[in-house]
Amino acid sequence: MANKTQEVGGIHFPFPFTPYSIQKDFMAELYQVLEAGKIGIFESPTGTGKSLSLICGALSWLRDFEQKKHQEEARLLETGTVPLSDGQEQPLSLSSSCEETPDTLRPVGEPDWVTQFVQKKEERDLVDRLKEEQVRRKKREERLQQIRQNAQLKYAAKRVRQEEEEMERVLRLSREALAAGAAAELPEQPACGEEDLVLAEYESDEEKGAAGGVDQDEDGPEEEHVTKIYYCSRTHSQLAQFVHEVQRSPFGKDTRLVSLGSRQNLCINEDVKTLGSAQLINDRCMEMQRSKRGKKSRAEEEKPKRRKQERRATCPFYGYEQLQLLRDQVLVGVKDIEQLVALGKEARACPYYGSRSAIPAAQLVVLPYQMLLHAATRQAAGIQLQGQVVLIDEAHNLIDTLTGIHSAEVSGSQLCQAHSQLLQYMERYGKRLKAKNLMYIKQILYLLEKFVTVLGGNTKQNPNTQSLSQTGTELKTINDFLFESQIDNINLFKVQRYCERSMVSRKLFGFTERYGTVLAPSREQPKLAGFQHFLQSLQPTVTQTSVTPVEEGEARVPRLASPLMHIESFLAALTTANQDGRVIVSRQGSLSQSSLKFLLLNPAVHFAQVVKECRAVVIAGGTMQPVSDFREQLLACAGVEAERVVEFSCGHVIPPDNILPLVICSGPSSQQLEFTYQKRELPQMMDETGRILCNLCTVVSGGVVCFFPSYEYQRQVYAHWDKSGLLARLAVKKKIFQEPKRANQVEQVLMEYSRCIKCCGQAGGTVTGALLLSVVGGKMSEGINFSDNLGRCVVMVGMPYPNIKSPELQEKMAYLDQTLPRSPGQPPPGKALVENLCMKAVNQSIGRAIRHQKDFASIVLLDQRYARPPILGKLPAWIRDRVQVKATFGPAFAAMRKFHREKSVPS
Repeated sequence: MANKTQEVGGIHFPFPFTPYSIQKDFMAELYQVLEAGKIGIFESPTGTGKSLSLICGALSWLRDFEQKKHQEEARLLETGTVPLSDGQEQPLSLSSSCEETPDTLRPVGEPDWVTQFVQKKEERDLVDRLKEEQVRRKKREERLQQIRQNAQLKYAAKRVRQEEEEMERVLRLSREALAAGAAAELPEQPACGEEDLVLAEYESDEEKGAAGGVDQDEDGPEEEHVTKIYYCSRTHSQLAQFVHEVQRSPFGKDTRLVSLGSRQNLCINEDVKTLGSAQLINDRCMEMQRSKRGKKSRAEEEKPKRRKQERRATCPFYGYEQLQLLRDQVLVGVKDIEQLVALGKEARACPYYGSRSAIPAAQLVVLPYQMLLHAATRQAAGIQLQGQVVLIDEAHNLIDTLTGIHSAEVSGSQLCQAHSQLLQYMERYGKRLKAKNLMYIKQILYLLEKFVTVLGGNTKQNPNTQSLSQTGTELKTINDFLFESQIDNINLFKVQRYCERSMVSRKLFGFTERYGTVLAPSREQPKLAGFQHFLQSLQPTVTQTSVTPVEEGEARVPRLASPLMHIESFLAALTTANQDGRVIVSRQGSLSQSSLKFLLLNPAVHFAQVVKECRAVVIAGGTMQPVSDFREQLLACAGVEAERVVEFSCGHVIPPDNILPLVICSGPSSQQLEFTYQKRELPQMMDETGRILCNLCTVVSGGVVCFFPSYEYQRQVYAHWDKSGLLARLAVKKKIFQEPKRANQVEQVLMEYSRCIKCCGQAGGTVTGALLLSVVGGKMSEGINFSDNLGRCVVMVGMPYPNIKSPELQEKMAYLDQTLPRSPGQPPPGKALVENLCMKAVNQSIGRAIRHQKDFASIVLLDQRYARPPILGKLPAWIRDRVQVKATFGPAFAAMRKFHREKSVPS
């Protein structure tokens, strides 16, 4: 594929082929948004090459930005002076992480010689920094070039590592043999191995200052972050697809790209991976790092040493030289997550930390939503957004993602289980814990007791057998919940910090792992045996587990994290500002089924830091309509001025006559189509839907995908058609498939659906394809490709409005009505939210069909409410401009027959 450079508005955009005109417009607009430091909302329908437009547009801007910056640096180093007149060119000479400016305001009345001296010193400091940065950049480029040209360097380093590891293995076996011989002569020590379970002495911020967290790297000074682009998307498969597009683009060979992922996806230590839970993997990894660095707390240093103490495990993949080599290998070529893991295994270096160490020098960082949008995760990953560019792709559900990341829910069963575990832990190790640890543990126990009391239960009884006298759901403000729970006198910020730094949930999990199996005889046996029995009673659905110790290495299902880990997330959520969230108290039949849920009402509070720190932010997607949600709920509430927001929406690349969007208001028997909650379950409505599909299937060859508002309604309609005989009529023309509820069955159903369509197209006969009954918001309404014959017609039954009776939705509507201004002639913000949620789901579903320039399909909207102008206005422009509203079924059927007859004839 030959590269072709396109010039748009004086800017050169390398492109792998001749781009569509809409791609040229997209790249030019994106370039201007990044150059001007704006917030862009970009919509480009699936099949229009959005990913390539993002890659070539953004990396062309970065190329020019770096070139201008290097030219400015060279000029400054040559002259040795800094222009101080207006400071307009000053930012180009500074790295993205530097915020100092030489024109800082001076106190009034300072002598001129003082001002000049300070200015001269700042000029010299700036020149010195530029020289250091230039030296670092030159060394990095030389190092990477050497790796590119001399592959033998990598294999030589690998041989050295293998020799060192073999020597270490021999030494370790010798030590173990000596230790085993010595241990045979000594009496067994019952407390051996418990040191890791006891909490180290805890120092609060007041005592410790800003000494830092548990996950800081101490391997030398931190490298300066170059200006870069952070690209994030929803799933790892979408990120991998984007990386492959970069590899095929003109920028594939020269771009320093880093793919980030979680420890769960990147860990290559088999002993750690078997823990299963992401939280357990994280905690175990950090614990092994501390062992590697040999850090000890003051309490550990003062503790008398045992003659034979169990050696702490360290990770063999966390070595400085190994990670440095892997970092350079990551920067040399563009790699996705799978390739990064393979490279880490080959280099015997941790891909998680190797990729993290490559962030400062990277030009393009590819990462999942959660890693960028969650502040604590962002900080732990070493991501610095100051002055950087962020591209958020597949952003149609960005608001829901932000809300979900920062919401938390805990059940009554989890609360009781955590309370029992922590109480038993304190009873066993209380005499060995320092006063501050005991104070915080007692505070956590008190919080758990009060949470259970709010639900109407008791921590001293089994939650599965506790029936609640009062049932129902209540919504409370954060402050009201804290007062009602009688915990308003506890500093939750300090408790949250204690949980994070002491890793009490990890210690608690180790404690339950140790004593949840067979216990050695001791005087504490009855108490801990009762504890084991109680924990098993909290999990009635789990079958009798084997008592074989974990160390024997048998294959086991992934272990669940400690319930305290979930509760920590809930405690963190309670530190949100009172007006930005609500607590939902849900009391069901028993305490174990009841729950406390934190609902985030204002996701903008967590997005504000991103837009404030970044140079520019681009929110992109295939179907971004309606964009009012992004403007009002996200950007305006995050403090973004309206003039900083730029909207761009392009049409589709398909010819206008390759799509037929229809709104059908009535069926073949003149039954008005309005699938409201009150009417959609009527037999005549379900019969009319079946008759419409029977007619459509006679004129559409290939695949027909029909979306229903919910799984329950799809089940009702299917059962009704089965009884009435409509299902048999449909089966004459199409083989019928249903979307499965279980995610692991989706791929199999799609394969059978695809195979059926292919076979019918080749064999001929009465069956002309397949009919797939799907659900809006289900497994097949997003991310599934129904191109060509797989989706020649998409049918939307009714309008998928969310459940208006949902307490969460009602509270969100009330919140928006109170906080957002009402525009003249527009519905209240709460009502607009409901319509927007509905139409976003519709747009995602109907966008499954048209996937490339030569594709064609019809889109049928079965509900007369789609004909209303406000609803039509929320459809994507490329569909809205071509939609036809048919009041009766006859003209609609004629248009369908004509369209598919013409398109089915080979050209």
